[in-house]
Amino acid sequence: MGILSRVLFVEIAASAALGSLLFIFVLFLQKASQLFSILVNSSATPETVGYLFLLLLPATMPLTLPLGAAAGTLIALSRMSSDGEVTALRAAGVPARRLARPVTAFALAAMVVTGACSLWITPWANLETIRVINRMGAAQLTAEIQPRVFDESFPNKVLFVEDVLPGQPVRWSNVLLADLTPPEQRQSAATERGAGPSVTLASEAVVVPDPENNRLQMSLLRSSTYEAGPDPQSYHKVSSPTREQVLEGRPRGEVRAKLYSATPTLDLWREPDPALEARIELNQRFALPLASLLLALCGMPLGVSSRKGGKSAALVITVSFAFLYYMSLVSLIGLAREGRIAAEAAVWLPNAGFGLLAILLLARLERPGDADVVEWVRGWVLYHWERLRGALRNGGGARIPVLGGGRRYFILPQVIDTFVLSGFVFYFLTLLASFVLLTEVFNFFELLGDTFKNNIPMGELLRYLVFLAPKLIYDAAPVSALVGVLVTFGVLAKNNEITAFKACGVSLHRLALPVFVASLALSGMLFVFDYAIVTRANIIQDALRDKIKGRPAQTYLSPDRKWIHGAGKRIFYYRFFEPDQGILGGVSVYEYETGPMRLHRHIFAESARWEPRLSTWVFQNGWARDVRDGEDRYRNFQGETATFAEVDEAPAYFQKEVRSYKQMDYAQLRDYIGELQQSGFNTLPLQVQLHKKFAAPLFVFIMALLAAPFAFLTGSRGAMMGVGVSFGVAILYFVANSLFEQLGNAGQLPPQLAAWSPNALFTLVGAYLLTRLRT
Repeated sequence: MGILSRVLFVEIAASAALGSLLFIFVLFLQKASQLFSILVNSSATPETVGYLFLLLLPATMPLTLPLGAAAGTLIALSRMSSDGEVTALRAAGVPARRLARPVTAFALAAMVVTGACSLWITPWANLETIRVINRMGAAQLTAEIQPRVFDESFPNKVLFVEDVLPGQPVRWSNVLLADLTPPEQRQSAATERGAGPSVTLASEAVVVPDPENNRLQMSLLRSSTYEAGPDPQSYHKVSSPTREQVLEGRPRGEVRAKLYSATPTLDLWREPDPALEARIELNQRFALPLASLLLALCGMPLGVSSRKGGKSAALVITVSFAFLYYMSLVSLIGLAREGRIAAEAAVWLPNAGFGLLAILLLARLERPGDADVVEWVRGWVLYHWERLRGALRNGGGARIPVLGGGRRYFILPQVIDTFVLSGFVFYFLTLLASFVLLTEVFNFFELLGDTFKNNIPMGELLRYLVFLAPKLIYDAAPVSALVGVLVTFGVLAKNNEITAFKACGVSLHRLALPVFVASLALSGMLFVFDYAIVTRANIIQDALRDKIKGRPAQTYLSPDRKWIHGAGKRIFYYRFFEPDQGILGGVSVYEYETGPMRLHRHIFAESARWEPRLSTWVFQNGWARDVRDGEDRYRNFQGETATFAEVDEAPAYFQKEVRSYKQMDYAQLRDYIGELQQSGFNTLPLQVQLHKKFAAPLFVFIMALLAAPFAFLTGSRGAMMGVGVSFGVAILYFVANSLFEQLGNAGQLPPQLAAWSPNALFTLVGAYLLTRLRT
């Protein structure tokens, strides 16, 4: 390999590595929060969670490495073309096809690496992930327990925990455990068992996972068990300072993930009568590595012909390749899922299309007078943009007002602002689109096996991806702003345009001002976007994901059994609810007190009807038992009615959806926190999330504030150096944000400080770096 080939090979490899790492990092963040939750809220060791972090990487590589190969080829060749090096080579008698050797060599190397990941490493990693999750299944159960949510993931058990205390071992505060096992199968101290559940209340529970047996061993402290007999007058109560309780997890077969994604390639190949999903999986493992070669070969002629676009043109072409390839792959797999085309054709047609495109582009590479396609598209867009801007500036014959002294006050940004903003907005939108698109494709293939397993129509999966997009835009905006600012000023520095501006008396602070204003505006737009769209889209996409995964879309598993926490220290259990008529059937009301956790009244009725004039429920055919202070007062109203004025939750209360903080805007979350505080719940984690509703959008501005001095400091090392710096900055933010959030949840920091500390820390660093710049 000659000097030219070696230099070009190294430049392509460096750019491809950075591009691949950036795409892998974005996909990695989608799963990292879930594993971090397991680390904090369960007894899983940091080594185990770190091992799971590493196992996530191979699954992202077959999707990201082909794009990295295309990005590296396009960036290197576009840089050479824009700097006139391709023209110099041709003037020296070196044809452009000579560049195909290092490009092909790198593309073949990328194909081998992608093939190793796709054929061997990724299936092994998926299988190993299943093995680790099965091994730590009980530990994962503790991480999935959410405070103030009725959890029915344990057979015939309903668990309610007021608060999850931080630290190890896992501890729960104020616990309710309802046993719904049929009376004849229930194990309890009561000799006569009624049809209702057996309810245990405990002030605290110390939870020790038993991974070998897939269960949780609980030590209930200061517990009491209550159970009504078949005769209303018989009521059993057992109190104990310590009680041992075992919670059996789901059968391990239900914990398994997609089967075919974890099946070794040779086993898929040898399968005599493979299912449709197996055929898609097998062909996809061979097709994706070949895409690395084809996308790189398609990128070579376009990179060589891009004389003015440079790295911006390379970025646009990379995103276009990703959109065309993956969207065609997703669409064709959808058609194969519906039986319209063969699975093999669905997977290989995108490769065939890009192979034909590569042949056509390579054939016209040395044709005289070859057109710069990218520059033509760029010119067409700029022409129409200038026409639109001129119409906006002079629309209707309006004149810009001239104030005293003849000085003009321009409403629109000046030339320098437009110049800098056009680059920043271009890179920001392009990167945002690429991050969202790649994550959508990753989620599509991740959930494809579940759609086969649970017979979900392909339209439901595509609908889920549509409603997932707002969340992805919200999450990816800060990283897109960070990389966008670094690349914008990195390109200017590489082309010595920063030096030219400084020579004209334009300081770096003035040069960065339009980006700061634009990023601050983006922060405000992101807050409005979260308030108006993201939270509502999260409700739909969470329900659709539960449906695709085969999980119930609500917090209960059995539609004839409902549990809901009342406005005070009161829990309702009912068998059916008629909201139009305001009727509860088979209703039990458990009123409890804390310190210690114990029951003080249990109301049961065959039915209850809401009476608007009394603003309370009228209970029919039932009884009430007051067991507080060691007494047992019984009231029978069989064949009669009874009212309890304090039970005043209206029917609309029972129609309230149980939502997470991600499904509520700041006003809804604020009101929800107020309701919980009145009931005496610990709301520190929710208060942290309330303040993060304001703090998180502002991080787009902070990323721009921090990225600008980094971009200026990288100087002539160019845009790709800025991309490399962005990894470190993004990782530092992720670690700091997670750390302060957990400190706030544990009560070691006030919620305001926990939410705003990362912003304050990175703002100070950015401001310090700006003051140290030689402007």
